[in-house]
Amino acid sequence: MFEVVAFQIAASINIRQCRNLLPLEILFSDSVELFFKNGDKRFVHIFQYGLVSFFNHSEKEIQAILKQLSPLSKDRVPYQISEKIQVEVIPGQQKVTFNKVILPNFDSESIRLVMLNTSQSVALDRYLEITEQLLEETNVHTKLLERKGKLKISGNNLKRFIGKVLNIKNEISENLYIFDSPDSTWENEDLNRLDTELKQTFDLKDRYRYISERIGIIKEDLELFKDIMEHRESSRLEWIIIILILVEVLDLFVFRILGLG
Repeated sequence: MFEVVAFQIAASINIRQCRNLLPLEILFSDSVELFFKNGDKRFVHIFQYGLVSFFNHSEKEIQAILKQLSPLSKDRVPYQISEKIQVEVIPGQQKVTFNKVILPNFDSESIRLVMLNTSQSVALDRYLEITEQLLEETNVHTKLLERKGKLKISGNNLKRFIGKVLNIKNEISENLYIFDSPDSTWENEDLNRLDTELKQTFDLKDRYRYISERIGIIKEDLELFKDIMEHRESSRLEWIIIILILVEVLDLFVFRILGLG
């Protein structure tokens, strides 16, 4: 029995520098991920969006590699979000359950699929937490709008909040390619079935859709806030113009009275 464990350790990891830092055999490499073989029946999968997955490593070995990756990690998360799943090799069987994957043979591509989907699940947990926090922040303003009919947020703060939401949306789109399967699954029916079953077991597509819908709700609320803010600024500008006109009229009126005097 083997174990896959995935960690979210940072917002991003420098993949290019990882190639030189870790003296391990590279089985797969591109601009966003690295898949290493670390000795006999041990693998490490590193993703640029701050995720690291391990297959068949002891706690001591995991912590040693995470320590090595620390200098290459940007915006480390305050605590590590993780997920585990057991892997068993039984000849002639392939099955995915809630907490266990059975593989017909010890195949590195199959193991990579298990590590990839486990890592994606951890990433979704992180983005779920982030969107929940954003939604809570947004609800503070919507509840105040309901009770008092006004917003208590400056235009500058609103712009920063909108920028924060858009950056998170872009980050999710760039990092979570859960609808894209590795090239190996296109040519191998068993790998394709394994990938599909893993996505279903981890509920990746529904969770991704749920996060996207939450971001959509937040964006709609922010659009409303922006419209209210623009209307408030427009009304303020109108009052400024009216006051300036009144001042000009009063000034002219006083000037004429003094002139007649």
